Amino acid sequence: MNRQELQTKLGSVAGQLLREKGYISYPDLFIALGCLSRSDYDNWRCRRVPYLERVIKTNLTRISFIMTAVGKNSLNGKLKASWTAYMSFGKGAVRLRFSKSGNPRIEQLWATHYLKRDASPPAEASDI
Repeated sequence: MNRQELQTKLGSVAGQLLREKGYISYPDLFIALGCLSRSDYDNWRCRRVPYLERVIKTNLTRISFIMTAVGKNSLNGKLKASWTAYMSFGKGAVRLRFSKSGNPRIEQLWATHYLKRDASPPAEASDI
């Protein structure tokens, strides 16, 4: 799949995630693209895999392209970027790593979710 085809597929997959969940996260996106299996994701969440990039079935160049494209499109689409802590499942939960390097900038990017902005302000208590 070339970059143009990938860009088109990203648009439909990201739109579907946004409709279903109300946000886009990179792990969900890679699962939906078929680059990450649910079992590999669960193994990472249970600390059986040291970092998520290790089990994503595509190269780092494509991972970077996907993340850059989704980030730009999400911000251009007026979605709100929100950092989310990914903690391991089970006792003694620890913050999980996404990348081999552990670079803070890369880790922060991976942990960013893109949320729908509310179309209308929340109702005041007196309005109910």
